Amino acid sequence: MENEALIPEDDAGIRAYMRSQEHKSLLRFLTCGSVDDGKSTLIGRLLYDTKLIFEDQLATLKNDTRKHGTTGEEFDFALLVDGLEAEREQGITIDVAYRFFATSPRKFIVADTPGHEQYTRNMATGASTADVAVILIDARQGVLKQTRRHSFIVSQLGIRHIALAVNKIDLVDFSKDVFDRIVADYRAFARDLGFASITPIPLSARYGDNVTTPSARMDWYHGPTLLAFLETVEVDRDAAQGPLRFPVQYVNRPNLDFRGFAGTIASGSVKVGDTVTVAKSGQSSKVKRIVLGADDRDAAIAGEAVTLVLEDEIEVSRGNMLVAPDQRPHVADQLAANLIWFDEEPLFAGRPYLLRTETDQMPATVTAIKHRIDVNTFAQEAAKSLAMNEIGHCNLSLQAPLAFDAYKDNRLTGAFILIDRLTNATVAAGLIDHPLRRASNVHWQALDVTREARAEQKHQKAVTLWFTGLSGSGKSTIANLLDKRLFALGKHATLLDGDNVRHGLNRDLGFTEADRVENIRRVAEVARLMTDAGLITMVSFISPFREDRQMARERLPDGAFVEIFVDTPFEECARRDVKGLYAKALRGEIKNFTGVDSPYEAPENPDIHLRTSGRDAADMAEEIETWLKARGYL
Repeated sequence: MENEALIPEDDAGIRAYMRSQEHKSLLRFLTCGSVDDGKSTLIGRLLYDTKLIFEDQLATLKNDTRKHGTTGEEFDFALLVDGLEAEREQGITIDVAYRFFATSPRKFIVADTPGHEQYTRNMATGASTADVAVILIDARQGVLKQTRRHSFIVSQLGIRHIALAVNKIDLVDFSKDVFDRIVADYRAFARDLGFASITPIPLSARYGDNVTTPSARMDWYHGPTLLAFLETVEVDRDAAQGPLRFPVQYVNRPNLDFRGFAGTIASGSVKVGDTVTVAKSGQSSKVKRIVLGADDRDAAIAGEAVTLVLEDEIEVSRGNMLVAPDQRPHVADQLAANLIWFDEEPLFAGRPYLLRTETDQMPATVTAIKHRIDVNTFAQEAAKSLAMNEIGHCNLSLQAPLAFDAYKDNRLTGAFILIDRLTNATVAAGLIDHPLRRASNVHWQALDVTREARAEQKHQKAVTLWFTGLSGSGKSTIANLLDKRLFALGKHATLLDGDNVRHGLNRDLGFTEADRVENIRRVAEVARLMTDAGLITMVSFISPFREDRQMARERLPDGAFVEIFVDTPFEECARRDVKGLYAKALRGEIKNFTGVDSPYEAPENPDIHLRTSGRDAADMAEEIETWLKARGYL
């Protein structure tokens, strides 16, 4: 054992104790459920009853109970876990709190997760590594919406064993009828969630009934206490029996004589001499060494962090995966997944994000929201967007191939998160269902005449000029004047106007946020094709969302997208009201009108910033022409 060298020779008892702890099994579980069902109190009671609270912690708890407690003179065990000041003041759990404790048979890591709907993302984080879920229900309230939501997320995240803790049973006079009714309601709801076992336990976390010792006040209950359940529940431990999955986290090359691949084995096992295959390339080699710290090992299993040295100098980089040659994962750049949406801003198909796995990262776009899942009925509902905490089945397109398994087969290699590229916030958790093998016979066709050659023939540089601003800001007027100037110069240009495009290509789209995203996606693709033809393409669209303009920019090569912000104050646009739209919107006759009841996100760093107040449109068109000439576009 690694730390035994630090123990004095005569302390045999300490050595024996450390060995016994080392070989105990570890169970990860989480507590979840609706607000104020008693999750934190339950964990505090577990820690107290298993004698894992020190004297100084008890003293602190006593003081905290006087200050923040809700239990009178008795210990408020929730305060052992609710460490954030905001949680103590509000009496709720906001963050995920992790606690460790141990009993004779087992070691435990428990995640106390929040009950409020707005913190569902924190609950999903706690559930992602758990083996068992303890779902609490207030005996007075029964099965609530958040109980259903958490149960559904738990099932989606691969947890198969549930302790249904009907808490606060003391507040309903320890009623068997109440308990039986709640259990029947929950079993009916959870019938299709795929749980391997549901163990109902009536308990009072505050007073300790059926938490660690059987209650004398419920002689009608003959099942296990919660602690007995946790100590004996058999969870699936098949990771070591699965096919080898070794995601490469780091290429270790300290000198010319050593090249190893560091990572944690996600599933399966590996031995020196085994043949392994690089998931993305299909190249194979044999394992020459397995290095753990300063030592070599003959073998390693799931959960161990090691460095593998191969016999051959094959290409393996971070984000790739070494796998069993006869049981390889999927490798695809399109996939279907269930998304748990975390962000306050809704998800719309067409917007790009960063997709990140344990070791890989790449740009990705949600190409379609196939349906939203109602957590109460499990019904699949048609949807164009996902709001915060909603769950939907989506298709994604990735910029590069990803090596993965279905989440049901491997929780580590089948999961990912989506990250907003502008804010760097995590906006979704993804659980991969299967790869999409669509259009496998469609390949990029190499063209002999390039964009650059087509533009050079026209004595210009291909570029998309993207005019953005409020309705009535003057975008179309300035773009039209610039088009005339370019035509007079003998340049080849075209103008895509927002209103004109909606008469044809986008006539099927409305003005919801989802339709606006699709509107910009289509126009960005057309602009790319026209730029490929060597044209100067002017796009005059309100395009109110930064993410959508960024998506359009990324459709084009570097230097081929110029964002022009036509900056006209709202009051001036409303005063002009050349189409009478502002008056209708302000009367409530038009919904989702930009600047009135739908936001406009102004560019933060536009390539050209036209402040229009007091200026002539012709002068601003000339300013753009001068800018283009100075940079070699004309």
